[in-house]
Amino acid sequence: MQVLGDLVAEAREREGALFRAAERSAPYSYADFATNVWKTGNLLRHYGVREGARVAVVAGPKDPDDGDEPGWLGPEPTPLQVFLGAALDGAVVDLDPPGAVDATAFVAPAAWLDRYERGPGTKTLAYGGPTEDPTVAQLEREAWSENPLQPPGEVAPDDHALAADELYSHGELLAASRRVAADHDIDEDDAVAIRAPVTGAGAVVAGLLAPMRAGATVVLGDEAEGTVAVAAGDAPEGRTIAPESVL
Repeated sequence: MQVLGDLVAEAREREGALFRAAERSAPYSYADFATNVWKTGNLLRHYGVREGARVAVVAGPKDPDDGDEPGWLGPEPTPLQVFLGAALDGAVVDLDPPGAVDATAFVAPAAWLDRYERGPGTKTLAYGGPTEDPTVAQLEREAWSENPLQPPGEVAPDDHALAADELYSHGELLAASRRVAADHDIDEDDAVAIRAPVTGAGAVVAGLLAPMRAGATVVLGDEAEGTVAVAAGDAPEGRTIAPESVL
């Protein structure tokens, strides 16, 4: 396993649920998520996302409430799907974009688009919604009809995939995911609850990449409980991974 695309390809062949949430009527399988990552990667290529491009992604619920804040996931893993899809294209993803976005593509909940100033060359895609802006693409609708095959981008282990406190390569993220899974004894019987914002590399590794490597399930939303928590403080789960300890 050399690049994040290898992790997604492995997930495509894995059985079982990758995500579950109390708000979902059924779990979200590994195979379906991997297929949707591929579709998203192929969609983003239509909007100019290629090797070395920058993609800004705002994590949040599809339909945010007044108390929701950017960076915190809702019951759907759409921002993580976009992160991996863009990384498969060779892009560098920023999951904590500033108010003024200068990137090849910008992806955010439709309800939060007006919080961000977008550069003239930035292509905007919204999830949730709908949005009345004709210049904004609706992510779910457009990705649904995309090619369900792995995007054709050429990516190497040393290529950067995530911009956080520093730039992290595909190889560094995969190596960290292996360490987290081993150090915290995560296996296919575990359910990893994300109880921290996914704006940093540590939360992405511990909350998504390590569970995918181990065959575990990721718990989304506030109401369901897991066996391991990704959290900066106290959590109801028996084991806790502090995001800042990962990288």
